[in-house]
This record gives sequence, C-alpha cells and structure tokens, in this order.
Amino acid sequence: MRDLYGRRINYLRLSVTDRCNMRCFYCMPAEGVEKIGHDAVLSFEELYLIAETAVGLGIEKIRITGGEPLVRAGITPFLAQLFAIPGLRHLALTTNGLLLEQMAGELFKAGVQRLNVSLDSLKPAAFAEITRGGDLARVLAGLDAAEAAGFPPPKINVVIMRGINDNEILDFVEMTRTRGNSVRFIEYMPVVKEEGWQRYSISGEEIMERIAAHYPLETVDKGSYAGPSRDFRIPEARGSIGIITAVSGHFCSECNRIRVTARGQAKGCLFSDEKTDLAPFLRPPDRDGLAQVLRKIVSAKPEGHGITCEGYAHANFTMAQVGG
Repeated sequence: MRDLYGRRINYLRLSVTDRCNMRCFYCMPAEGVEKIGHDAVLSFEELYLIAETAVGLGIEKIRITGGEPLVRAGITPFLAQLFAIPGLRHLALTTNGLLLEQMAGELFKAGVQRLNVSLDSLKPAAFAEITRGGDLARVLAGLDAAEAAGFPPPKINVVIMRGINDNEILDFVEMTRTRGNSVRFIEYMPVVKEEGWQRYSISGEEIMERIAAHYPLETVDKGSYAGPSRDFRIPEARGSIGIITAVSGHFCSECNRIRVTARGQAKGCLFSDEKTDLAPFLRPPDRDGLAQVLRKIVSAKPEGHGITCEGYAHANFTMAQVGG
C-alpha cells in the first residue's frame, strides 16, 4: 500500500491493551487509565481479523504494543496465531520488561522475532521515580532472560529528558558495546498540554554531539522494516545507537506505519486527531468493509504532524491508550 505522498505503508502497530503495570509520568496518569468494560476492548479474534486483513493488503511487519501487552491474559497463543499469518514477515513486541523474565521463553516459542524494551534509566532510584515505582532489577533480569531464550539483544527505547536522565546517555551507549543492545534515544514528545514541557526537551542533535564527543561513530544501514530512527554504531560494537527526532527534526516523509488502538481506533499518525472506529467492521465481521476502510486510512494519512519545539495542536491523549 502507498499513501498519497508515495510512502510505502508496510508496518502496523497493534495495541492489545491500554492497561499497564507501571505509571511512567510522561505516558499515563499516576492512577492509570480509565477503567472500561472488557467488551470495549477488542477481542483477540477481532485483533486477529485486523492483522490478517492488513497483511493481505501489504502489511509485512506487525508490532504488538499496549499499555503493557504482557499483562493481557492469553497473549502468547494470540502471538502464535499472528506469526502463522501467511505473508507476515516480521512480528515484534514492545514491553516495559517487568514480566519478561518469566515470559521470554514462551514469547520466543510463539514466534516473536524481536523485542523492544522501554527503559529510561539504569539507576534504580531514577527508574523508580520515572515509572512511579518500577523495579529496575526485574527489567534487567528480563533482558538477560530474553537472550537466554534465543532472542537477539532487545532494542532499548530511552526517552531522554533534561535534568532527569540525560546524565545517563553515555551509560546507555555503553550497553551497545558491553551487552550488544541497540539503544534508541527518543526526544521527549508532549502528549498533554503541560506548561513548560520544553524544559525536558533535548534535541537529537545535542544527544549526538554528546555521544560523538566520546566515541567514534559510523552510519548503520537500516533494514526495510526499520522505524524512524537515524542509526549509528561504535566501530566493532554489536549493538547500535538510534536517534528519533519527532520534535526537532520530523521524519514524517519516511513514515511507513499505521496503528490501531486496543479499543479499535485506527490512526494514520500518532499525533493526528483523525481516527476511524473499526468496530462496525468487526461486529459482525466484515472483511471486505474492513479492507476498504484500512485502505482509506492509508490514503488519508497526513503528510506530517504539527509538533515543533514551540508547541503543538493535537488534542491531549495518553500514550498507553494510543499504543505509542
């Protein structure tokens, strides 16, 4: 599938829940998201229908997200079903890692090919502050368990925030050498209208300058299913370094994804207020209608989002509810 701007759309981010077992302050409120009935969340059968239909239209990569996807009961058999969809070439999952130690083996057997772990600090106290109580030791144990199960070193997603964890940039870079992880530094992105949110912002350029002052870097060629990061590597390191500049340097011209929330809202852009309810095509199932509306979502995908270092126009949302 191609959108109106010639971008090839081959990547679906599919959220299976908006619940989470952590409360990262930039992602969701301290009290969590609004509790809703189970019937408001798509069933695994409905999620599978979306995935299968999307693959039939040309989607080649699916990433399972949340909230925290591993808190949803029955997630492993569902992942095995997705892996078996003819034409799907890459199945990945993003997790906060708290449940990874006990679940890594079954995730690998289910067919998940790559894990991304959200990890914003390597210091226990800072990690607990950012996540409002998360246990860093459990996440690190999960990284080890993933490799023991057969996964390549998980990718690490780090939201860099000035005055909170920017003093750890070089510590994360070292993980690409000592552990072989690929670390992606993500600019802080405002999703709620917080006064003075720019105080947390550090541009990708500044992050790169800090790294380049201590390490030589070489450019890494991204794969066909890669996301929007600019990737580099310290020579001879197993892992790589990625920079995601959603605020200071838009990567919209290379965006290859659409996303569906756990409640069945489909979006062509994370920061767009435009969304389409897929439920009418799932209850009862209407495969042809679903295929048609997914094509329309691709066609209507905006050229770019409106975030700048000065501000933004989109409505407030929590990342957990959208599956960011």
